[in-house]
Amino acid sequence: MALAQATEVQARLSAALAIDKAAIEIVVIKTTGDQILDRPLSEAGGKGLFTKELDIALIRGDIDFAVHSAKDLPTALPNEILISGYLPREDVRDVLIAKEALSIAGLRQGAVVGTASLRRGAMLKKLRPDVQITLLRGNVQTRLGKVEHGEVDATMLALAGLKRLGLEAHARVILDTTEFLPAAGQGAIGITGRRGDDAAGNALAKILDAPTGVALAAERAFLTLLDGSCKTPIGAHAQVTADQVHFRAIVLRPDGSEFFEEALSSPHAEAAALGETAARKILGKLPPGFFG
Repeated sequence: MALAQATEVQARLSAALAIDKAAIEIVVIKTTGDQILDRPLSEAGGKGLFTKELDIALIRGDIDFAVHSAKDLPTALPNEILISGYLPREDVRDVLIAKEALSIAGLRQGAVVGTASLRRGAMLKKLRPDVQITLLRGNVQTRLGKVEHGEVDATMLALAGLKRLGLEAHARVILDTTEFLPAAGQGAIGITGRRGDDAAGNALAKILDAPTGVALAAERAFLTLLDGSCKTPIGAHAQVTADQVHFRAIVLRPDGSEFFEEALSSPHAEAAALGETAARKILGKLPPGFFG
């Protein structure tokens, strides 16, 4: 997935700058998050496990910019690094992948669903409390294989990732955001750079998407105020129209038994403040000890 995203950035940058793709080198860096497959990331250190090695390479000058799944970017970055921006956002929706079921309601009673996402597990339990959630890590092909071989009844993945890998045909059910909110940043490719590196920043500016930046400003502001991490099931989605940002968010208990939602809108220029306002409203609703 990371290579597919880096290749997309390379292709867009090559076209925008009118240079050969070979002039834009892709450096593959294995992250700690990619190597931990035996436990949830919430138990191993959270989202930073997908960015630490890339941050180090960027600060040292080994690379000029780094390509990330925006949903994996921590809310706090090293002082030397900034988010340069985002590519145009892909489809934000999650999908259900199952051998037999054609909907969430169609899953058998007590079905075993594999996922590494606390959010997906909690939102599925909200809709189907009888379903059993089990940890499922590994790349997309590994997860699809677990379903195909009957090791789990189903799994849930991001449609954007399947599309980037040419595997969208495996999606049995596309889950509407009205009942299944995505993760903040889902579907977006984020690019980080070094502060003060104007040359890289000016080049990247040619491929960055302003509406996606507006949406992510709201979603990341929401996460920042809630201290969102892999430890808390949180969904957040901002839709950008001609002059407004429409924001929806949800915070759940891991078992889906209790949840709190908010929906607000604002002009583009107030996107970050919109996310913060939604976070404060939800925080005001949470019972003591909700975050454990």
